[in-house]
Amino acid sequence: MLAKVISSATLGLDAIPITVEVDIATQGLPAFTIVGLPDKAVEESKERVRAALKNSNAEFPAKRITVNLAPADLPKEGPAYDLPIAIGMLAASGQIAADLSDSLFIGELSLDGSLRHTNGILPFAVLAKNKGLKNVFVPAENAKEAAIVEDINVIPVENIRQLFLHIVGNKRLKPQPKAKVDLSAFNNPEVDMKDIRGQETAKRALEIAAAGGHNILLKGPPGAGKTLLARAFPGILPDLTFEEALEVTKIFSILGKINQDQPIISSRPFRSPHHSASAVGIIGGGTYPKPGEISLAHRGVLFLDEFPEFPRNVLESLRGPLEDGQVTVSRASSSILFPAKFILVAAANPCPCGFLGDVKRECTCGSGQITRYNKKLSGPILDRIDLHVEVPAVKVDKLTKDEQTESSESIRTRVQKARDLQTYRFAGLNTSNNSEMKPKEVKEYCKLDAGCLDLLRVAVSKMQLSARGYTRVLKVACTIADLDGSRELKPEHIAEALQYRSKIEA
Repeated sequence: MLAKVISSATLGLDAIPITVEVDIATQGLPAFTIVGLPDKAVEESKERVRAALKNSNAEFPAKRITVNLAPADLPKEGPAYDLPIAIGMLAASGQIAADLSDSLFIGELSLDGSLRHTNGILPFAVLAKNKGLKNVFVPAENAKEAAIVEDINVIPVENIRQLFLHIVGNKRLKPQPKAKVDLSAFNNPEVDMKDIRGQETAKRALEIAAAGGHNILLKGPPGAGKTLLARAFPGILPDLTFEEALEVTKIFSILGKINQDQPIISSRPFRSPHHSASAVGIIGGGTYPKPGEISLAHRGVLFLDEFPEFPRNVLESLRGPLEDGQVTVSRASSSILFPAKFILVAAANPCPCGFLGDVKRECTCGSGQITRYNKKLSGPILDRIDLHVEVPAVKVDKLTKDEQTESSESIRTRVQKARDLQTYRFAGLNTSNNSEMKPKEVKEYCKLDAGCLDLLRVAVSKMQLSARGYTRVLKVACTIADLDGSRELKPEHIAEALQYRSKIEA
């Protein structure tokens, strides 16, 4: 007898339907075969399913069993096919008789028949909604995560015996209540801006970066507060929209990084990989490509401390994502696209010892060392960073003076207003902030009067701005105008944007 059960697989961040076909032959020696390009984890599901059914008082057919995971040319990975295989086996053997065509099954089985937490549930629930399926049967631990999606019944399942009784109608399972999503609650930052003494210029630059989604480089001696400023940065970022939160949650769901007490990521992610991280760890990849740190930082912050200490190939691989907001991981069989729209916050010392230009401590580096250190950061990478800020050592009187400075929440209010202006400006476009503007949009929304044009002509000549640098100056100036509540670009907006440009242009 043949039975078909609908399941799913992830390809990148999207889920695709998988039909689990189970055939139990009436002739032939007992055997259990899984076909359809299964990996080792899928192959081992034979033993998990066998033990789970027996320990749940169900009959495991001692016949020739063939399981096909269609489409057969797509590699299958992970233990999530355990549940659909088990249900297909019960249906093919006649132990259950029900129409399963409107339901999606996903989950890993324990040997005692209970369901374990399974990664990537959210994309599966989104697929079920898009395909018009009514029910999604998931492990009870994943039910809150799947319940974010509207218009589908999410059925939490603790064990296969429970699901068997539900399907045959003896004891119905209750759907999971829909998750309440609140993205407006202010999350207390790890570090508040009011606790950072001095560094008003750097704080202003971070405010601009947050308001427009611009990349920023903080450069200064050790102990000046670069890392502290970066840690305070998430506290001034605007709220996630529901669509952005769903994008971020899908990435974390696939990697199994969802806290089931909080099934949706409600605050912008902050990722801080060590400078020893590999290119695959940062960009993503692997035999079965998975998102890297730049995708985990999607719609949030990627903080790279000791920026020049990262391997050259890792830094150069950031060029595409910084420009396009996405990364393509190519393999012989296929190419997978991962989103990577993040704000890069980089921190660097001016030289290997860190005290070049310091008025109190003498730099001990030779000229050759300084040159080699600075060459670790290529012109094209520096050109893709909109804001370059010098972070000097804090003076003693600033540290000891009991002065109340502006809080993160106060700065965040201005940033949110600027982002709201950009949301209104780019309504209906595939652009969410000023840093994502395309050339056509820059031309339309960054109109320049005679005073601005004159200032830019002088700047292009003296600062040797590249075409990219020129465009990025306009984007930053547009963000500064939004913070000022101005509908037009003024020379003072251009002037402030120019002071943040790198002295090294590509």
